Amino acid sequence: MPDPGTFCWNELVTPDPDASAAFFAALLGWRRDDQEMPTGPYTLFWQGETMAAGMMDLKQMPEGVPPHWMSYIAVADVDALAARVAELGGQVHMPPTDIPNVGRFCVIADPGGAVISLITTSEGGDAPA
Repeated sequence: MPDPGTFCWNELVTPDPDASAAFFAALLGWRRDDQEMPTGPYTLFWQGETMAAGMMDLKQMPEGVPPHWMSYIAVADVDALAARVAELGGQVHMPPTDIPNVGRFCVIADPGGAVISLITTSEGGDAPA
């Protein structure tokens, strides 16, 4: 379980998962492991025996979302913090949502528009640390 307040995961959203996987394999030595998630195909990247990052196809995102890397910060209570975001002038782009066997996450933006994800991992889940 990652410590609250720490960066715990990075995820690539790309229009060309095959080219991106080949690029990061050549650049960083990452091994690709394709999985099926409730939202569609998902790729885990491994550096040796350690999960390094995740990747999904841009087609799985709402229209207008650009290709991007998303960082996740571990939090103790994603629901409480999502509610607090609005109080502080930010936006909740995706409300708290369950990811089976991983935890619960949301996507937020600060008042300047910078976007990040918050995640509360489940006990015994497969969330990376």
